[in-house]
Amino acid sequence: MLCGYIQGGNLFPEPLSSEEEKKYLELMAKGDDEARNVLIERNLRLVAHVAKKYSTSKVDQDDLISIGTIGLIKGINSFKPEKNTRLSTYVARCIDNEILMFLRANKKLGAEVYLNEPIGKDKDDNVVTLQEVLENNERNIEDEVDIKMKVKLLYEKMKSVLKNREKTILELRFGLGGKKPKTQNEIAKMMGISRSYVSRIETKAINKLAKEIKE
Repeated sequence: MLCGYIQGGNLFPEPLSSEEEKKYLELMAKGDDEARNVLIERNLRLVAHVAKKYSTSKVDQDDLISIGTIGLIKGINSFKPEKNTRLSTYVARCIDNEILMFLRANKKLGAEVYLNEPIGKDKDDNVVTLQEVLENNERNIEDEVDIKMKVKLLYEKMKSVLKNREKTILELRFGLGGKKPKTQNEIAKMMGISRSYVSRIETKAINKLAKEIKE
């Protein structure tokens, strides 16, 4: 289980020593899920460090850390010690890539533009949404099918793997279903729980999905 990694002053667990890291990597290679969770949890400080590089962006720092955590999980899952690369170097690159992809996608849509929001009217005075415009553009059919299959798989896994609260928090955080994404603070107020608890649930849910989709 991932324990609470954000407390009062955004404190993160101390990084592992070289000996500890080696031990947990060996255990993870043997299929030990708890060792994998420890590697993720003890590298969260690195997520915060990388996210600080993008503090001048319009994206909430909590959101950047959440996105970076996805990159961290991907990095831990795909790390291969035999490549002679340090774990911290490899996962930092994965975290960086994940945040960059998010920022680029966010920039394309515009900070406050969401798929189901009106962006204008057609010649018959009907409201037109961004989603309708995107759907009318010519796209590579293979890419479209691939995206739809991945989205379908994600939703199926969310329904079968996540608990109701985990599913709800991810839907709210990432604006699934065309809704406007919410910050951890906003979700905490809605659900009557602490922001750090929202963060723990979110990380655990992402962890579950990453493991299921990998398998």
